[in-house]
Amino acid sequence: MKQSATFSRKNQGRSPGDIRRFLVKFFVIIAAFFLVSCRKNSADQKAPPQTAVPVMAATAVEKDVPVELRAIGNVEAYNTVSVMSQVGGYLEKIDFVEGQDVKEGDPLFIIDPRIYEAELKQARANLAKDIAQLENTRLVFERDKILIKSGNVSQEEYDQARANVEVLANLVEADRALVENAKLQLGYCYIRAPITGRTGSKLVDRGNLINTNNSTPMVIINQIQPIFVNFAVPAQYLNEIKMRMSQDKLEVEAGKSDSAGSVEKGMLTFIDNSVDAATGTIHLKGTFDNNDKNLWPGDFVNVILNLSIRSGAVVVPSQAIMTGQNGKFVFVIKKDLTVEVRDIISNYEINGEAVIEKGLSPGEQVVTDGQLRLLAGSKVSIKNASPEGHEQK
Repeated sequence: MKQSATFSRKNQGRSPGDIRRFLVKFFVIIAAFFLVSCRKNSADQKAPPQTAVPVMAATAVEKDVPVELRAIGNVEAYNTVSVMSQVGGYLEKIDFVEGQDVKEGDPLFIIDPRIYEAELKQARANLAKDIAQLENTRLVFERDKILIKSGNVSQEEYDQARANVEVLANLVEADRALVENAKLQLGYCYIRAPITGRTGSKLVDRGNLINTNNSTPMVIINQIQPIFVNFAVPAQYLNEIKMRMSQDKLEVEAGKSDSAGSVEKGMLTFIDNSVDAATGTIHLKGTFDNNDKNLWPGDFVNVILNLSIRSGAVVVPSQAIMTGQNGKFVFVIKKDLTVEVRDIISNYEINGEAVIEKGLSPGEQVVTDGQLRLLAGSKVSIKNASPEGHEQK
């Protein structure tokens, strides 16, 4: 009770305002203490260094590169013939195996020739009969030519004899035409290969009755040596292609991606007479000897049209090129191992290298792997660099 009274007497002289001022001074002192402490700690600590991003790099080089146009082509037979029969009858024999290579003139089918042999014999007999009649009529006419002078034959009889000779002469000519037609009909019974090529599946079997000029072929033969490859390129190259063709033959290469490097070489032999307005391309055709029969009708192949050689072109690996909103760009490594974003122009690639039209100079280093972690000014470390700092080959 005595202590409480003493405490009360000590605080009787302090107003609430004095207490507030005391508390404000107290908190200001505490805040100043912490501020000084934080500044001291900040001064003692160093800013962390920027982490270098590991990347792969390559150097832009200057060299001669071929100017090529690449496309997807479709292989087309040099000639395609659908073999049909020109006469009707019983299919007596098939003289080939499906998928067999045949030469022009090789036998393919035999249609029963007996009825056509009989027609030929009849035509020849009619011809012989009319020839005999013609000879007899000529003898009569020659005799009447003598007798008319002596008056033993009238003018009417003479004129009739001359007319009979003309009629029979024309009849003999008609008989000869019938004999020739019968020979042709008989020859059509023996169907031979019209071209050198490879047979497809036989579409009729022995024993079938063949109709004359049936719309269904008996077999289809494709000539594959030589062979065509059809492809299309952007129409913007048309003038250059025509100019190059006027100077020399243009080489075309064709091969399949799964053919283990097997490439056929041919020559550009056809430029279409109009541009495809729907696609903006021009249709071209190359001719290939196809000695090894690597190209097959209907197949799709990768086509390369060699236009020229460009001297002193600047090239970098294709994987160095990135595409952004403003077009293509690369990350160029500066001497201080920071990167710069550089816009470039590159219209085509060849053998994994991009030809730089504008934006790079020979000797400049570009990032080929690790671009996704980079920004302009990023620090890099080159993983494929030698101890001297040069790119390893």
